[in-house]
Amino acid sequence: MTFEQPTLSYQDAQASIPAGAYDLRPVRPSDAGLIALYTGDLRVAQATSSIPHPLPPGTTEAFIARCMAEDRTEDAWAIDGTRAGMGEVLGVISLTRLDIGQSEIGYWVAPVFWNLGVASAAVTALIGANPQGCRTIFATVQQDNPASARVLTNSGFAYLGDAETYCLARGFAVPTWTYSRKLD
Repeated sequence: MTFEQPTLSYQDAQASIPAGAYDLRPVRPSDAGLIALYTGDLRVAQATSSIPHPLPPGTTEAFIARCMAEDRTEDAWAIDGTRAGMGEVLGVISLTRLDIGQSEIGYWVAPVFWNLGVASAAVTALIGANPQGCRTIFATVQQDNPASARVLTNSGFAYLGDAETYCLARGFAVPTWTYSRKLD
């Protein structure tokens, strides 16, 4: 008699995480419309290094496919506001594996939900859950985005130094602040 190992889907392997009034849940194909709508906003794209503007066709679907791949290096969660009477996607938060015990956190929130504590709740919940079992989590924030820097420092991240990164939406390198949070 042979027994087959059950195959876990990406959603089985990546758990949902309660985040105050919100939920962090794995990104799914039905999120494509809202993610494309929000990441197509120049303000969101310019606050990240990896979102191009204008958003080319297929970019969102490719992102979701990468999030669902079994061999992914990045775990991404939709910040779901359904329990709070808001939308199914308020933003996205992710952890990218860098090395053993090290990851980088990244997040964006749709402008309509700015200044409501959405990013703070998501970052706090993800750090608390520590789904990748990290010892250290890093973050990079553009220097013209002090609100994201406050989210990180209020969540226990320590400033490491200045750097720069290329921003696809802007088409040039922008100055950044780098942070880390020790979890061990």
